Amino acid sequence: MPQPIMHSDRLLLVPLADHHLELEIELDSDPEVLRYLFGRAHTRDEVIASHARRMALGRKVDGLGYWMAFGSAGGEPGPRPPARAEEGEFVGLLMLPPAHGPDQPDDPTVADLGYRLVRRYWRQGLASEASRVLLRHAFDTVGLRRVIAQTMTVNAGSQGVMKAVGMRYVRTYFPPWDDPLPDADLGEVEYEMTREMWAERRGDR
Repeated sequence: MPQPIMHSDRLLLVPLADHHLELEIELDSDPEVLRYLFGRAHTRDEVIASHARRMALGRKVDGLGYWMAFGSAGGEPGPRPPARAEEGEFVGLLMLPPAHGPDQPDDPTVADLGYRLVRRYWRQGLASEASRVLLRHAFDTVGLRRVIAQTMTVNAGSQGVMKAVGMRYVRTYFPPWDDPLPDADLGEVEYEMTREMWAERRGDR
């Protein structure tokens, strides 16, 4: 099952492909976008390497992977998503790969939800909107058992998205850092949505 094209109220979500590389470079050239991930912008070579890893993960479990989000009219409420990516404005990268990190389970029924938006589209509810689409895909289409999301404890914006889409807090943990970011001593947090939680939210029980 390949990753499908999906829509939210304002966004078109297109599976990540090699021709999106320059948009990934644009996104990761903003140090604020990567503030709670790496603490600095990524070089072109680093983004090329990240792109290759994403494409490989997108082939690991049917239906899971990465999507590029496109909108119109600056993401303001009202406008419908563009019919094609070429007609829209690049909004960001949405992530639903199989869990693969050092503090994540090696389990093909668990995915890792993430979102990385161009700064001018922050605080418009777009990450939450797209994440709901990915959660529906994860449980209703792919049939996952669990979706997790992780971020630094100090990243209140990212935690706000996790709470907005109905995920629940699981734990605070303290991964080893080769080059600690500011406030890394406060640790990272993990949230989850289980199949049972999703069914309850949809009124299936």
